[in-house]
Amino acid sequence: MGTWRGLRVAFILGSLFMILLIIVYWDDVGGFKLYPLQDPKHESLPSGCCSQLTVGPPQSVTTSRTQARFSFNVSTTASSTTLSPKGAAQTHTEEEEGEEKQDQRKEETRGDEEKESSRTSADDRGQETRKQRIMDVCSGRGAVEFPGRTRAFEQIPNRELDHLIVDDTHQIIYCYVPKVACTNWKRVMVVLSQSLISPSSGKPYTDPEAVPPDLVHNSSLHLTFAKFWRHYGSLSRHLMAVKLQHYTKFLFVRDPFVRLISAFRNKFGRPNEDFYRQFGSVMLRRYGNVSGSLPETAAEAFAAGIKPTFHQFITYLLDPETERESIFNEHWRQVYRLCHPCQVKYDFIGRLESLETDAEHLLKLLEVDDLLRFPSGARNRTAASWERDWFAQIPITTRRELYKLYEPDFELFGYPKPDSVLHR
Repeated sequence: MGTWRGLRVAFILGSLFMILLIIVYWDDVGGFKLYPLQDPKHESLPSGCCSQLTVGPPQSVTTSRTQARFSFNVSTTASSTTLSPKGAAQTHTEEEEGEEKQDQRKEETRGDEEKESSRTSADDRGQETRKQRIMDVCSGRGAVEFPGRTRAFEQIPNRELDHLIVDDTHQIIYCYVPKVACTNWKRVMVVLSQSLISPSSGKPYTDPEAVPPDLVHNSSLHLTFAKFWRHYGSLSRHLMAVKLQHYTKFLFVRDPFVRLISAFRNKFGRPNEDFYRQFGSVMLRRYGNVSGSLPETAAEAFAAGIKPTFHQFITYLLDPETERESIFNEHWRQVYRLCHPCQVKYDFIGRLESLETDAEHLLKLLEVDDLLRFPSGARNRTAASWERDWFAQIPITTRRELYKLYEPDFELFGYPKPDSVLHR
């Protein structure tokens, strides 16, 4: 009796074990769903799929899924790229060539940047040298002495501040010096300040070269320090000081003797009615051997062969009576009297002798190089090599007196003493 009961218990336990084993196997292959919650990472099977499943060992199902995924990946890759040793080598070679070209472009770009950086550094050093020289001369370290060297900016009369042009939009102050590319720099200032309307477009000029050169010398176009009193009254000097402190200030200079020759050629080498009446006739009456009355117009005088000589022009400049009558005309007034470098700390001092490179450097400094380019108009052709010929008929003593008159400009702006002219 006890044995029979033991067999029954063993049979029941064995049956239960088999049932549980079948349930586990069938659950894996989808026969039964004892777990209502599924792994969210897995997608649900489409409806009706269970009727199409063939029940089999779990391992075969897993293997078929893996093979399906592998087959899909291979077919997708094969559809886009041909996997062959030759194709792989070709792709590798093209990649190498592309990398070489990129490296070459990087090297070229790096080389250009290094050249630009080197040139900028040289330009900056040159500017520091020019500015330091002005500071040394103005502080009295040089041997030259000149009027106004030690006066304060507030002591400069308003009428002597008429060459400092102000552009408030771009915070720029430009001191223009006649016969030193001032026409083109005034064109630049007109474009930046938008102070002149183009008749063709009805809008302000945007290209300096398009601005008519004869119009830029109209004083009404430019806001200068000399006009501040009229605009701001008692606040004018305070505003000048603020702008001088915060704005970028620049000027361009030139060999003083060459500038004089250029001024004479331009104003007296050909008929100029204004300069003939105001200055040329005075020179002819004082220092010329002209009998009788002078022709009334420059055209008549030139037609008759009557015109000032360079010697007469120099004599006029050295005559004390000239300055007693009126201040020097701007075309031959010394730069230190036009721009006051001992009172105005300029951020940039350009030279006509290096106009192109200095202009490019300055426009970048002003951060307007993306707005305009400096006009590439005809250069003034008066050269330093002409000095000896122009001064050949001028007595040595007169030359040396003239040098003393312009010596501050030579010293301030670093132009060498013209020994070939002074000691010949």
